[in-house]
Amino acid sequence: MNRFTRELKVIPRTAWIIAIALYIAITTPIYFFAIPDDKDMSHWPMACKIAFVYGACFFVILIVALIGYIYGDAKRRGMRYVMWTLLAIFIPNSIGVILYFVLRDPLPKPCPNCSQPVKPGHTFCPQCGAATQPTCPNCGKGVEFSWMNCPGCGTKLPAAGMAAPSPRPVG
Repeated sequence: MNRFTRELKVIPRTAWIIAIALYIAITTPIYFFAIPDDKDMSHWPMACKIAFVYGACFFVILIVALIGYIYGDAKRRGMRYVMWTLLAIFIPNSIGVILYFVLRDPLPKPCPNCSQPVKPGHTFCPQCGAATQPTCPNCGKGVEFSWMNCPGCGTKLPAAGMAAPSPRPVG
């Protein structure tokens, strides 16, 4: 399964149902009532009329699916998903959608001990207290594998000890 397919699964089934229902509710009246009365389109071939109506209204499915994606994605990231969904709907000119993609939180990662989702940047799991990243042996702050010194206290970090997360310091 590729990444695009996994991301499409984030969109709730309800959003897909609403998108298809809106698409049918918009395209059917246009095709049966607006097109026959239009003098310019009455001489078009049937295939062109169908392609125009159903192709031009396809953006409805895309917009509703995008809003559904924002709902599902914000929910899986532990963000305020109702607020972000409403902002995406009501802020005009797609600014709410753009703001969501600029300001969204990173995906949480599973704790190596209890598999509960932990937000990036947390050094320890809030559920079980296990270390989720290596820590400084002196001050206990989270450090990266490639760092030579701790940015919190300046202690030289051991290269061999950085292979696994260190236990939580006592005291």
